[in-house]
Amino acid sequence: MWRDDVNRFGLIALATDRTIEGDAQRLLPPGCRLHVTRIPFDNPTTAENLKKTGPHLKAASDLLVPGVALKGIAFGCTSASAVLGDGVQQAIGSRAPVSTPVAAALRGFAALGVTRIALMTPYLRETTDLVGDHFQANGLDVVSRRSMGHADDRDMALLSADEIVEFAQASDHPQAEALFMSCTALPAVSVIERLEETIGKPVLSSNLALFWSMLDIARIPAQGTGRLFQVRTW
Repeated sequence: MWRDDVNRFGLIALATDRTIEGDAQRLLPPGCRLHVTRIPFDNPTTAENLKKTGPHLKAASDLLVPGVALKGIAFGCTSASAVLGDGVQQAIGSRAPVSTPVAAALRGFAALGVTRIALMTPYLRETTDLVGDHFQANGLDVVSRRSMGHADDRDMALLSADEIVEFAQASDHPQAEALFMSCTALPAVSVIERLEETIGKPVLSSNLALFWSMLDIARIPAQGTGRLFQVRTW
C-alpha cells in the first residue's frame, strides 16, 4: 500500500449531489486531501431508489486511488445510508474506516451527550421517516420531524440560506437537546453557527457530522464550524 505524509480520504458521492465537495473543502483541515468518485442515482429519493445505490458501492470504492492508503472512506448519502444500514460497510469492505452521515450523526450526538433531537429534512415525509426511524432504532429519541417536501436532491441543493434557517428554526422543539439537518445535498454548513446562536443548542448537518466523524476516527485535530467541531473522542 503506497503511503505519503498527506492525510487522504475517499468519498463516494451521488451523481446528482452538488453540495458535498464544497462542504468538504470548508471542513477538512490543511494536510488533508479528498478523493471523490460518484455513483448513479435516480430521483426521487424513495426507499426503492435509495436501495439501488448499494450494488454500486464496492466498484466505486475500488476507484478511489487504488493502492493508496486512505484514512477513511465516506458514503455521501444520508437517506441511503439509513436504508442500507450495515450494508454500506459490508459493500465497501475493510480498506479503511467507513463513515456514513447517519452513523456520523449518532457518533456526534453521543460525543455531545445528546439523546433527544429534532429532525428537519428537505425530503418528502416518507424519506424523512427513513432517517428518523433509523435514529430511533439506534437509541436516539427523535422528538419531532419536519419535512420541506422536496423529492429531487438537485432542488434541495438550490435552497437558500434564509430558507434553510427559517425552516430549521421552525423545526426546533423544546424537548430537543439538538437539531439535525439531514441530506448531504442540503447547503447547510454555512448556517450552523447562525442557528446555534439563535436556538441555543448544538446543530448538526449531514456533511458537518460526516467530515467531523472521519477526522475524529482518524485522530486528526480540526477546528471547524459549530459546537461539534470543538469535540474530540480521543
